[in-house]
Amino acid sequence: MNVIVLAGGLSTERNVSLSSGAKVCQALTQLGHKAALVDLFLGLENYGQPYDRIFDTPPLLPPTGIGGTAPDLDAVKASRRDKSRKVFGPGVLEVCSMADVVFLGLHGACGEDGKVQAAFDLLGIPYTGSGYLGSAIAMDKDFTKRLARAEGVLTPDWRYVAVTAGSLDELTAELALPCVVKVPTGGSSIGVTICRDREALKKALSDGLGQRLLVEEYIDGREFSCGVLDDQALPPIEIIPKEGFYDYQNKYQPGATVEVCPAEITFAAAHIMKDAALRVHRLLGLSAYSRSDFLMTEAGDIYFLEVNTLPGMTPTSLIPQEAQAVGISYQQLCQKLLDLALRERG
Repeated sequence: MNVIVLAGGLSTERNVSLSSGAKVCQALTQLGHKAALVDLFLGLENYGQPYDRIFDTPPLLPPTGIGGTAPDLDAVKASRRDKSRKVFGPGVLEVCSMADVVFLGLHGACGEDGKVQAAFDLLGIPYTGSGYLGSAIAMDKDFTKRLARAEGVLTPDWRYVAVTAGSLDELTAELALPCVVKVPTGGSSIGVTICRDREALKKALSDGLGQRLLVEEYIDGREFSCGVLDDQALPPIEIIPKEGFYDYQNKYQPGATVEVCPAEITFAAAHIMKDAALRVHRLLGLSAYSRSDFLMTEAGDIYFLEVNTLPGMTPTSLIPQEAQAVGISYQQLCQKLLDLALRERG
């Protein structure tokens, strides 16, 4: 098949996406597909060849390293010769329309939030992952938690607050501690701060001045993730950072985190996570695959945190490890996601 792997874009998870995309592109090529990685935002302005040669002469793959900090998006914008405000870079829609299927390696805003999916639906372009509505709902942590709680899924208490100069002091004084301050549409733990005192809370709120933030009850517990693939829950994986919590650096720097899959927990605990991950997946109308994150306290209470509709496919990502635990190799996982996309949208 002719496959465009779409990655990059202008998300704070841009570097993660490019790493995922490069890994996927390599796997698809090894499977015999003609695969080309294209940056959603920068497009093909540096390609230098007719677009119809994209599958026979694909652009060079970017490095798979991610780095320890989020990308400078202003620098990315400045590097684009086409200074338009379009989300799709030069040539992107043209080559995606030529593909048998587009493998979405995007993460975060304008990729995981349903906008690209909606555009592709209108243009009749098949793509991997969930549709536009489920993607949009899952991207909003507040909305997702509301639906999950209504479904009976345990999730930490939270408030969704508008932070203004006038409300900053009042919020700092009244919000319960300890808490976790999050950007409600963020990912890869970017914009996440654990606050144990008023000073840390005020700084976290100040950093989000002019925005709406999710302020969540802090749960002291072990960290887990549980994927869903083709409407079947995968074995949970435990995530054990060597230092601190599972932040951006610990997620993507090899050796920074110990990951145990299948997680060394009781059958009952694993069942609760798998059941919750599957319930949220179905509740939001997701398809193909997703990955839900959990915390488990010492007392055994299991809290759902969020669901990801385009989970990472980097060398250190969790879904590939969970799939491997049930005998699905990385290449087989990539092929399965293509097959599911064509079954639903081909």
